[in-house]
Amino acid sequence: MTRLELLQGTLDVLVLRTLTGGARHGYDIARAIKQLSDDVLQVEEGALYPALHRLRARGWVESEWGRSEKNRRAKFYQLTEAGREALVDEARNWDRYSEAVARVLADAPREGA
Repeated sequence: MTRLELLQGTLDVLVLRTLTGGARHGYDIARAIKQLSDDVLQVEEGALYPALHRLRARGWVESEWGRSEKNRRAKFYQLTEAGREALVDEARNWDRYSEAVARVLADAPREGA
């Protein structure tokens, strides 16, 4: 299956979503997005860590150092209350966006059609 590149702005909402279950370190966030998307989406470190920095600067996530499941030192990120509210807003915006794109593409020819 072909992996898709993330549209600009979608990584932030995906990261927020992965943190709804509790604190995670960066590798675990990337792995969760890959698993939740059935291996369609793959997040590169070069995109993930700037996104985490951006989310932290907005006050949507906070971080602290801890130990990973492999006993390695890692920075763990978790949602703040503002992050939970932002996730609701961003998910609503994403729904509106994806529905609009679906309406535009509804009658577009598909390969093999």
